[in-house]
Amino acid sequence: MNLRTHLQLILADALDLLGLDTKNIPILPTKDPKLGDYSTTVAMLQAKSAKKSPIDLAEEIKSGLALDKSMVASVSVTAPGFINFVQSESYSHTILNSVLNDGNSFAKENPHKGKRANVEYVSANPTGPLTVGHGRQAVLGDTIANILEWHGFEVTREYYFNDAGRQMRMLAQSVEARYFESLGKPFSFPEDGYQGSYIQEIAKKIKDEHGSNTEQGSDIFRDTAESFIFEDIKNSLKSIGIEHDVFSNEKSFYDSGAIEKTVETLRSKDLVYDKDGATWLKTTAFGKDQDRVLIKSGGEPTYRLPDIAYHCDKLDRGFDIAVDIFGSDHMDTYPDVLSAVKALGYNIDPFKVLIHQFVTLMKNGEKVKMSTRKGDFVTLKELTDSFGSDVVRYFFIMRGMNSHLNFDLDLAEDQSEKNPVFYLQYAHARICNIIKRGSAEDVSVNPDADFTMLTKPSEKELIRKLDQFQHTMESALETLEPQMIANFLQDLAANFHKFYAECRVITDDKNLSEARLGLIESVKIVLASGMEILGISSPDQM
Repeated sequence: MNLRTHLQLILADALDLLGLDTKNIPILPTKDPKLGDYSTTVAMLQAKSAKKSPIDLAEEIKSGLALDKSMVASVSVTAPGFINFVQSESYSHTILNSVLNDGNSFAKENPHKGKRANVEYVSANPTGPLTVGHGRQAVLGDTIANILEWHGFEVTREYYFNDAGRQMRMLAQSVEARYFESLGKPFSFPEDGYQGSYIQEIAKKIKDEHGSNTEQGSDIFRDTAESFIFEDIKNSLKSIGIEHDVFSNEKSFYDSGAIEKTVETLRSKDLVYDKDGATWLKTTAFGKDQDRVLIKSGGEPTYRLPDIAYHCDKLDRGFDIAVDIFGSDHMDTYPDVLSAVKALGYNIDPFKVLIHQFVTLMKNGEKVKMSTRKGDFVTLKELTDSFGSDVVRYFFIMRGMNSHLNFDLDLAEDQSEKNPVFYLQYAHARICNIIKRGSAEDVSVNPDADFTMLTKPSEKELIRKLDQFQHTMESALETLEPQMIANFLQDLAANFHKFYAECRVITDDKNLSEARLGLIESVKIVLASGMEILGISSPDQM
């Protein structure tokens, strides 16, 4: 049992004795180590219902705590009602024993083993190369999938794309125009067509493979374009270590009759009606200010219709949790989709919808201008080729998805501690080098070392931070916010670099050397585990 679990249990017992709520007990690391290692605000949260001042209630809760002295050295109350806990020296030593004995399984408890999760991410239509915006979503999705797997979920990584709408027709027409242009024949380029150089490449491929006799309107234009672009998409994702398990597409739901069935069922529930030649979804029944078009007057469906059928299909496949990761342009659409799925009789609780903001590339403090339609943009593959997978993945993950991300190209190129990826990897490599030096001097990592010798503040702070890894992982699962892990790793690396500046690891005292080697080996293990979850390598040397 770790310290946080112990505190949860004893606080719940103390609250129960006072007749108070035992469900909401926040326990967080203290910002000031002088006050303790962990703190709870439960007294402030429940003071009103208890009809007592927060400080008085905190004292009452404290007096009812059944402390395990092997884990908790002391407890204190500070204004306006914090209850603070100091972990015992023996518990600190237990942390190091646990990390060294468990290795890369430290803090991994698999509480959700046997459960199934679906994570849908990227889901870009195959109309062009992946942009940096797609890259952020790709890394977010893959990392969230890793977090779910860490906690025991069996994860299906899924890519869904719309291949039956206007964008794909526009793609085919763009390729067709470039094909006839290359033949010197009359052509009409669509007004909103795709203009990137990849369109010419596809047209050339068709010319090389099918000659000059391909007829106008042939399926070859669309099929070749989709195949060509998807191959590029998969290669771009592979360059940052991402592979999907399942590819789903809009057309399959038309072919199976699922789209027609969805419309019929919604109509039977009086949620669909016809007006002005179009078919409407009665979203006012879901609390919206106006209804939304489901099928346009020309017969073309909006995204809402196939997405409803697709999300029903996800639930039919029996996932315990289904995570959707969308760009902010989906903010208005997904509530309608989920409301319709619910109206069809489904339990939508498994769905977790995450919205991320967009990405701006910065160079010399200025924005790098991009236009996807014109083909004037930096692709994900170009970004990865320039800076490497590690940098790209970390930069996409180090800010909360609710925040707009400025991707600093100058910082990405920097090979100093200013670059957060370099900072992390250098900490890992430095530890590997120290352990190697120790081995050369006949001093090695010993899980049974005398850790009572670790008494300096920087040593204690490192141990304190290691104990927070499990809580960090639990919080990342609860919130599905991967940047929590990145922030934790930065703090851990900073604590290590501070320790290294203050303490020699290989000393004349073999016992002290063994204790410090055990400490930094524990840091190395946790750094490597965290970076693996983020999809970042942990080099032994730099």
